[in-house]
Amino acid sequence: MDQTIYSFNQLELTLFTELQKVIQGEVTMEKQVSDIKKVIESGQTAIGIELGSTRIKAVMVGEDNFPIASGSFDWENSYIDNIWTYSQEDIWKGLQTSYQKLAQNVKERYGLTIKTTGAIGISAMMHGYMVFDSNDKLLTPFRTWRNNITGQASSELAELFNYPIPQRWSIAHLYQAILNQEEHVEKIAFMTTLAGYLHWQLTGEKVLGVGEASGYFPIDLETKSFNQRMIDQFNQKISSCSYNWTLEDLIPDVMTAGEPAGKLTDKGARLLDPEGQLEAGIPMCPPEGDAGTGMVATNSVKVRTGNVSAGTSVFAMIVLEKELSKVYSELDLVTTPGGDLVAMVHSNNCTSDYDAWIRLFIEYTEALGLDVAKPKIYDTLLYKALEGTADCGGLLSYGYISGEHITGFEEGRPLFVRETGSQFSLANFMRTQLFSSLGALKAGLKILFEQEQVKVSEIRGHGGFFKTKEVGQKMMAAATNAPISVMETAGEGGAWGIALLASFMINKADQESLSDFLDKKIFAGQMGDVMQPDPADVEGFNQFFDRYTRGLPVEKAAVDNLK
Repeated sequence: MDQTIYSFNQLELTLFTELQKVIQGEVTMEKQVSDIKKVIESGQTAIGIELGSTRIKAVMVGEDNFPIASGSFDWENSYIDNIWTYSQEDIWKGLQTSYQKLAQNVKERYGLTIKTTGAIGISAMMHGYMVFDSNDKLLTPFRTWRNNITGQASSELAELFNYPIPQRWSIAHLYQAILNQEEHVEKIAFMTTLAGYLHWQLTGEKVLGVGEASGYFPIDLETKSFNQRMIDQFNQKISSCSYNWTLEDLIPDVMTAGEPAGKLTDKGARLLDPEGQLEAGIPMCPPEGDAGTGMVATNSVKVRTGNVSAGTSVFAMIVLEKELSKVYSELDLVTTPGGDLVAMVHSNNCTSDYDAWIRLFIEYTEALGLDVAKPKIYDTLLYKALEGTADCGGLLSYGYISGEHITGFEEGRPLFVRETGSQFSLANFMRTQLFSSLGALKAGLKILFEQEQVKVSEIRGHGGFFKTKEVGQKMMAAATNAPISVMETAGEGGAWGIALLASFMINKADQESLSDFLDKKIFAGQMGDVMQPDPADVEGFNQFFDRYTRGLPVEKAAVDNLK
């Protein structure tokens, strides 16, 4: 038999090497897919679903707790009879569609039908008002966090409890309905949040995770449940109304991260998956709010850590070393999903107004007959903000689509204004839009950082505000004067966060804390892309913020005169 000797020149050797890499990569990918299929078939996954203000997202995580499939559904709130709301029909349509798209994604990628999973978690935008009668009928349309209609209740309860009660909180909505003498109040048998409502319907359990519960009614940090002293004070406050209920009759139970919070019932399985593939009996973790899942998704549950979620609204969460020295109406006191005290600065308005301006530019390019992808228009305009004058050249805007409690507005009027001599350029205009979206947030953070001397080592960002690389980070660093990091995984958002909480419930070691679970099993070695604040940007934002504060009477005049 002849022996043939092959001789490779350098080009042939390079091609051969690359071919080996391709083959090896394909083999590795096939093995990864095969491994994931085994995990899905054996139910060693977890599913998280979060109902945000503009998108509902479902995420499935594998054994390593990182996403292996997802699905989503876009939706919008409605403004009906002076109330920001979502209908029950839209709530269930959105939940079912996002799950259905997750199931489709699993089918397309792995050729499998979801039958079961290790655990499920439900999350949603916090606060708001959902009340039901003894027949489980919703008594009034869902009142979301966006409604600033409980000013009197918020003020009176804050004074009664000596504790901040923002207008968004469920208890503020209940008390305002009492003050308004609304007919439905006497019929209430149960009051919950959006996440609590869905969890109740899926499991039959009337519970809230402690983080979600902390935006419903004040929490006792020792018991990690609702504050009994304040419950008694509330009951005494409304005793003259002679209702046939006390607050204890209406409220859900409170649970901390890691506790089992019921199982998916037969009814719940059909509600979530009308196609009938998903099996009942799946454990479910306590339902949490988007603030808590944001903390989890950014590993910000330990003292001196913080995160900022910026999208339709913007809120910053700082885990405190100790309680604040006094009550501030601009600040919420809530908790992590594990029950540790957190100061939250919540602004109702963030990206909505500059999204509207960018849509105007998109219309302009379409009118010119130009075929430019929307992401390119977004990135191009947002990058222009980096070229603007540090203080925005004297321009000013208020992106108040809705009211803004931090600055004292029950209603909003989006507004752009400039002086005759201002430096009116595209770069300054876009920079103004970004700075304005953080104006109310800055007002709250000044209290934390300057008056209370709260320390934070790093703030981790997530949400649509950070989608254009570097721009959102740079603007946020200027507003907070703190290092801002963004992790790639943070893009998965709260749906991933609640999936992690579901996984924590079934996979945690004995006595393992949530922070240890996240540090060791999820975020080990991940630092994220950190951006330090630029002193020139910080000074520019401070100058802009002074103008923003002085211009608030202009916004008030717009609200008063543009009806």
